[in-house]
Amino acid sequence: MPKILLLLLSLFSLMPLKAQELNAQFIVNADLVNQTNQQIFETLERALNEFVNSQSWTDQDFFSQEKITCSFVLNLTGYSDSKFEGTLQVQSQRTIFDSNYNSPMINFLDKDISFTYQEFQPLFYSQATFDTNLTSLISFYAFIILGLNADSLQFKGGDSFFEQAQRIVNLSQQSGATGWKQNDGNRNRFWLIDTLRSNTFREYRQTMYTYHRKGLDLMTQAPDKAKNSVIESLLLLE
Repeated sequence: MPKILLLLLSLFSLMPLKAQELNAQFIVNADLVNQTNQQIFETLERALNEFVNSQSWTDQDFFSQEKITCSFVLNLTGYSDSKFEGTLQVQSQRTIFDSNYNSPMINFLDKDISFTYQEFQPLFYSQATFDTNLTSLISFYAFIILGLNADSLQFKGGDSFFEQAQRIVNLSQQSGATGWKQNDGNRNRFWLIDTLRSNTFREYRQTMYTYHRKGLDLMTQAPDKAKNSVIESLLLLE
């Protein structure tokens, strides 16, 4: 009986689970904020880590080793009466098959971060409605990360995730918060998702797929073919 139990446990460990897709580290940096009590920032950091890592962003099955490594660094520049302002650095990377190498996927600085948050306030994501600007911000970038990762596995594989990000933009435009509208600048969430979904970005998405899936992922199994694919992918950008 113990041998059968061990066999079953081994088989279950190899099965994909309905699990969270992101392996995220969320850092809240309040060094620039003149606030003696740092507890609110520590509570916010814990809440954001739990939110982004415990949320099931898709209905897909993921192995634990397939989780996408990413990081969020919230650099606060202002805080008063539960109102926060600052910048958000978003980064993610993709593991290359049969290697210890990780390929960078996104490194984006959002300079228009503003939201309200009460300590211990629960954070929820709703696909159909706008809840808070804070959860909309994090959810938006979660889908951007998922979309770019999916694009590297299949050409235009990130379409469904980019559609979710676009939906968040549309819902958030009514909130009055900056960064969601066309006239809020030329480097914001509106323009980021607009660029990713545009026809002019099609060749870049093709490059990301060919470079990763047909190139780097095959370097161990078929190095000559993989190198040719890497060269082919770079030529697409000319």
